[in-house]
This record gives sequence, C-alpha cells and structure tokens, in this order.
Amino acid sequence: MSPDEPTDESDGSGIDVEHVVEDVDDDSEEGARARLEAEADRAVSEFDEGIVDLLAWLLDTETRARIYVYLRKNPHSTSEEVADGTGLYPSTVREALAELHEEETVARRKRESAGAGNNPYEYTAIAPSDLVRSVAEQVQSELNTVFNLDRRLGGSEDAGDDADTGPVSITVEDASDTTAEAGDDTAEEVGDAEKDGSGTENDG
Repeated sequence: MSPDEPTDESDGSGIDVEHVVEDVDDDSEEGARARLEAEADRAVSEFDEGIVDLLAWLLDTETRARIYVYLRKNPHSTSEEVADGTGLYPSTVREALAELHEEETVARRKRESAGAGNNPYEYTAIAPSDLVRSVAEQVQSELNTVFNLDRRLGGSEDAGDDADTGPVSITVEDASDTTAEAGDDTAEEVGDAEKDGSGTENDG
C-alpha cells in the first residue's frame, strides 16, 4: 500500500470541521450577546450618571440626587434599602432622607407589618414634574431678586413685599395639560369646519 492511499484506520489526528464551525458560531453568538449587553449596561449607566449630574444641580448634592433616582425606580423603600441600593453610608442616607422629607421632595409612611415590632419608614420621591415646579419657583424668585437688586441696594421704600416680583415668570405645564389643550383646539377647528361646510350647502 502506498503512503498516498487513504486508510480506514484513524490515527486520532482527523478534525471534525462541522463541529468546529458550530463551536465557533456558538462562541461568536455568545460573544456578540455579551458585547451588546455590556454596551446596553454602559449606556444605561451613562444615562443614569447624566441624570444624577443634572439632579445634583437641582437637589444641591449628588448624594440627594442618587437617593431621588433610586426612590423613583424603587418607591416605598426604607432607608436601609436605599443605602444598600445606592452604596451610600446608612447614616448619610438617613440624614439626606430627613432633609428631603422636610423639603417635601420625598414622602414617608410607616411600613405595614403583620408582626409586632419596629416598623421602619418607607420613602417615595415626588414626581419629576413636581420637583421641576418647586425648583422653577425658587429660580424665578432668585432671578427677580437679582433684577430688583438696584432697588434693594438703593433702599427704596418699595423694595419690600414687591422686591421678589419682576419680569421673570417661569411656567411649568404638564404634558397632559398640553395634550388636552391641543385636543380642545382640534375640536374647535373641526367644529368651525363643519359650520363652514353646512353654510356652503345652504348657500347652494
């Protein structure tokens, strides 16, 4: 038998190409899935960080912003749960929650429990629209104070109760209000069009 002739005996060095291709396909699918999940996690993380940065400006500190975001995602959480979820020190969370509750940025109530014992407070953050309204009122007041600075510095007599009033007026509208108004406008336009149509028919 010449060395070039095929033999029936296998020496174990043969490679199952189909099996290798399947393994590569499986690996590439898992790798692609892992990469997509990692990218999604990174995007969410970056989005959350951006939101926290913005809220830190509205709520004074990053700590309070992180607590607010956590409570929007997980309403009715205790201070211990907030601390676990945010990675902040429990004492820091308790202090921040007390401040936020005093400012009415979060609401609290006793957690109901079937057993006897100490029921902790559970916290819920106010809606973002309410948060924006409260901040808008504060910003409006501060801007009008700056606008009236000369009156304050001059010590004029009318720099009393009206000192915070001025040309700056910030209005916050709910999306539902805007939608309702748009619906009313559309209904009026349709009504006008129907009147015009009926008038045209009567003329003919």
